[in-house]
This record gives sequence, structure tokens and C-alpha cells, in this order.
Amino acid sequence: MAKPIERAGLLLLNKPPGLTSFTSLNRVKHAFSTSKVGHTGTLDKFAQGLLVALLGRAVKLTPWFSSCDKWYEGIIRLGLETDTLDPEGTPIAEAELPSREQLEAALPAFRGNILQEPPVYSALHIDGKRASALARDGKTVSMQKRPVSIYALELLEYEPPLAHIRVHCSSGTYIRSLARDIALAAASRGHLVSLTRTAIADFCLSDALADDLPTSLQAALRPIDTQVFAALKIPVLTVSNEIAHNMSQGKSLERINTNINGDTLAVFRQDNSFVGIIEKTNNTWRYGYVWSDKSPL
Repeated sequence: MAKPIERAGLLLLNKPPGLTSFTSLNRVKHAFSTSKVGHTGTLDKFAQGLLVALLGRAVKLTPWFSSCDKWYEGIIRLGLETDTLDPEGTPIAEAELPSREQLEAALPAFRGNILQEPPVYSALHIDGKRASALARDGKTVSMQKRPVSIYALELLEYEPPLAHIRVHCSSGTYIRSLARDIALAAASRGHLVSLTRTAIADFCLSDALADDLPTSLQAALRPIDTQVFAALKIPVLTVSNEIAHNMSQGKSLERINTNINGDTLAVFRQDNSFVGIIEKTNNTWRYGYVWSDKSPL
């Protein structure tokens, strides 16, 4: 009996608050009877919104999804900071509530390229252990600041003690840290009480699946097509079947000629089937990932 072709593609999920990202992925694994499911950036348990899941061979494309910029809307509770910088933490500091003018005056310092100190309660590793695990063990954890980019930061509404913000940022940005730092810059303290991720690159929450029933998940699986790479802002190169076959065999890319701008290209056959990703280093094209010729999408 022939082995069934493995399904592969991506899912846009709407994760509800109170559910971990891993629980959402486990439901995807159950729906497709596979362990080959990966995320492109988790959401904290208290947060909600867009979660992009990759299935089957598409898991290998995670690096090109994980580096995308993201959009969030969050609510900061001013006047009170928790150890986790979210509503599940323990209060550790209080301060007076800032005025709207103080909040607005604090925002410009956080727009553009900044150095950000990640939360102690995070999945980042220090000496091989998660920072959050070390903190829960009562150990002192020192988090090194990291460069991130805030492309847009807007105060949508302020009804003390709650400030509603919208953020467009680079991958690796912690909105919990941003909430803490904005509050401190406004001569107060604060933590994030709610967070919604509304977009990853050009993938939007409005297009995400609202339920996680197995039949719904199976019907919502999207193929890896040119629209996916348009959303990732990765240019597409169409090649002949001969070149596509050579790529599937790992042969030299010397015959690849293109006038398309960009150091990363998604390669497709003339029938719009996905071949793989190539990347330019020192003016030479190299393989990023090759989609196997043996099991077409």
C-alpha cells in the first residue's frame, strides 16, 4: 500500500487568551495526525491574536517567517508593575499615574532603533537555562539589552489607569518590556494587561481561523504558493522545469540569472509549484531551502 503524501502548508490561527501557543499547536498536530508542526513566534498565555503555524515540510521555512515584523495592540495598566510584566505576575512596584501629556512625551524615545531589556520571565536562555526558570528558582537574573526596531508607536486611548497602544515592531521585540519602559519614562510604573497580535508581515488576524475544530483546521490549510511569499515580501523567480529539477538535485546555481532585486528569492516552476529558496552571499547564489521534487505540494 502506497504511503500517503504528507500534507504541508501554513495555518493562520486566532489564539484566544488563556491558552498557550503550544496547546494551539498540539491541536493542529492532532487534527493532522502529525508531529511536524512549528510556530513562527509564540504568544504569551495571557495574549491573543495571530499565530502562524507551519505544517509538514513547511516547518523548514520557519526562519523566513520568524524574522518578520509584527503589529500589536496592547493595554498598559499604569501605576503598578508586576514581576512578569503581565496580569499573571506579582506586584512589585507602585507609582503615581501619569498624565496623558506625560505619556505622549515619553513615546518618541521608543520609536526607531532602540536597545531593549527583555523580561526576566521569558523563554530566553542564560547559560543553557530559561531565564524564567532561573527567576522562579529565586536566582538573580541579569538580562542583556538587545537591539530592536519600533517602526510605529501610537497612544490610541488613555483612560487612567489604562493606556491603549498600537505597535509596529521588528521580530524579537517584547511588548511587555515596552510597557514597562514607557511607564518608567512617564515617571510611573506599569505592566501589560492585554495584548493582541494583529499582523505578522502581511498576514492579518482578520484572515485567521476562529475555531480549532479538526475539520476547520484541515480545510484552512494554505499551500506554500506565490501569495505566501508576497506576504513575506520575498520576490518570486520563475524557472524552467530543467533548472527546477537541477535544484531538486542540489546542483550548482551558476545558471541562475535574474534581474530581480533582493538577496532572497522564492523559486517556482512555470506551473507555479514551489521549488525552494535561494539566497545571495558575496554576489553568489546559494541554497536556502529546497522543496523536495519527490512529493509535490
